[in-house]
Amino acid sequence: MNADSQAVTGAATHAPARVNHVEIDLNAIAEESRHHADDPDPQLAARRSLVVRELLRQRAVQLELLDAASPLDDDVLEALLARELRTPEPTPEDCRRFYEQHPTRFIRNEIVYASHILFAVTDRVPLALLRQKAEETLNALLAAPDTFEARARQLSNCPSAGVGGSLGQLMRGDTVPEFESALFDHAEEGLLSRLVRTRFGFHLVRIERRGAGEPVAFEDVADDIARFLAERVRHKAIQQYVSILASGATLENAAVDAATGPLVQ
Repeated sequence: MNADSQAVTGAATHAPARVNHVEIDLNAIAEESRHHADDPDPQLAARRSLVVRELLRQRAVQLELLDAASPLDDDVLEALLARELRTPEPTPEDCRRFYEQHPTRFIRNEIVYASHILFAVTDRVPLALLRQKAEETLNALLAAPDTFEARARQLSNCPSAGVGGSLGQLMRGDTVPEFESALFDHAEEGLLSRLVRTRFGFHLVRIERRGAGEPVAFEDVADDIARFLAERVRHKAIQQYVSILASGATLENAAVDAATGPLVQ
C-alpha cells in the first residue's frame, strides 16, 4: 500500500485522519492538542502525533506484542522499538570530536545581556502574515537600530515590552533551546540580522553585551555528551522507522510525509 503524504490544508484540517482501516476522529485530535499548546499549530501537531502513534500501535499488533483492540502504552512501545531498532553507542572518540567541534556549548557561567521583540503566535493571525510583519520590522530596525526600544514598546507581545524589550542578564538554561542557541552559539553582538523562531513566535534579538565564561573540561561533560549523542541517534532512527511504516500504510489527512516529514517530535 502507498502512503498518502499530502499536507493537511484547508478542509482537510476539519476531517478525521485515517491510518489504514482505523479512523482518528476530531474529538481525539482536539483532546490531544491540549498536550501541544506550545506548538505553533497545536491541531496539526496533535494530528501528526496520533497518526504516528497509530502506525506504531498497528506494527505492535502485527508483531503480536499487543492485542488488536488495545491502545499502545509506553511499555509496549519500548518493547517494539527494542525489537525493531538497532542504534550504535557513541564511542569516546565520537564524544571528544563533538566536544571539540562545539566549544561554545561547554562554557560555564557565560552571561548574555539581551533584548527582544516578540511577534507571538496566536490563533487570530496567520503564521505567514506574522512572519511578514516580523521581517518588515527587522528590516526597518536594521536601517534605524536606535528605534529598537520604541518598537519593542509598541509591537512586542512580551511583558518585556514595558522596558523596551530588555531581558536583562541571561545564562544557559534560562530560555527555551531555540532562543538559547541564538544567544550563546554565536559570537555576534548588536541586532541579529535574522529572525529567531521559537515555539512562542518570531523574535527580533539584540545582544547588548557578553560576559565570557570558563571552558568546562572534557572529562566533566563526557558522560553528558555520550547521552546526548545516543539520544540523537535514537531520535533519528525512530524518525526513519516511522517513515518506513508510513510508506507502507494508507494514510488520509494524516499530516505526515512518508519520506521527509517531522514524524516524531
